[in-house]
Amino acid sequence: MNIEPVKTIVGFIGLGVMGQSMAGHILSAGYKLHVYTRTKEKAKHIISKGAVWEDSVSDLSSKCDVIITIVGFPTDVEEVYLGENGILNHAKKGAVVIDMTTSSPDLAIKIYEEAKLSGVESLDAPVSGGDLGAQNATLSIMVGGDKKIFDNVLPIFEVMGKNIVLQGKPGSGQHTKMANQIAIAAGVVAVCESLAYARKAGLDPETVLKSIGAGAAGSWTLNNLGPRMIAGNFDPGFYIKHFIKDMTIASTSSRRLGLETPGLDLTLSLYKKMVEMGCEDNGTQALFKLFE
Repeated sequence: MNIEPVKTIVGFIGLGVMGQSMAGHILSAGYKLHVYTRTKEKAKHIISKGAVWEDSVSDLSSKCDVIITIVGFPTDVEEVYLGENGILNHAKKGAVVIDMTTSSPDLAIKIYEEAKLSGVESLDAPVSGGDLGAQNATLSIMVGGDKKIFDNVLPIFEVMGKNIVLQGKPGSGQHTKMANQIAIAAGVVAVCESLAYARKAGLDPETVLKSIGAGAAGSWTLNNLGPRMIAGNFDPGFYIKHFIKDMTIASTSSRRLGLETPGLDLTLSLYKKMVEMGCEDNGTQALFKLFE
């Protein structure tokens, strides 16, 4: 399949915080775009820009050359791909399916194997960069699957992200995302502690951030989520409930590999306290509430 905007029909399933911007970049690049999401209201904006609405996953799957999904949880991924009305039961032979949800590595491998039986190619390609990365088309995209298929669809990845790496065999994209989330987990706690300390010491956190954000402590989390913490802006760029899902997958995968992850376990326990406080739909930076 030659991936060319004027010839390739792309299907996009899932128009949440990330998906809305990602699908918009594909449409702006000139691809014919068909969309589906459980709540049609979320699709109104992109439909007004020229995307074609489909009434079901099966309808979309039967019409598209490349199908991209970014949904909520592994159970959603399984239903969308493997259910009776799912993608693999209705996709055209030779189609490419790309799951960009952060999901289970084992499930990614299962989808790859089932896709092969259906004459469909599959990649797992979770992303990192949050809402800003999605809006600015600067996402990091971590891909698992066959190199030939990766090379073929690279032009589509390039309209959504900047750091696009084929990590290896099927499931490798999801394993890489788990490594990413483990690194982020303890980092969020550290940023909360740092800014809470600054306030307790009577410092202006914004001024502190100017110094430490440019030094050895600087990180994406500190420089992007730190200002939101200080401002009390807890709107979701990435939902707490989804981060808990990611950390749970990472913890389970780590145990299977025989790896202890005390930093990850601590962070997961703190975020579960946030759910008890009714904050699961806040952004991950809302963890700062525990330290205030």
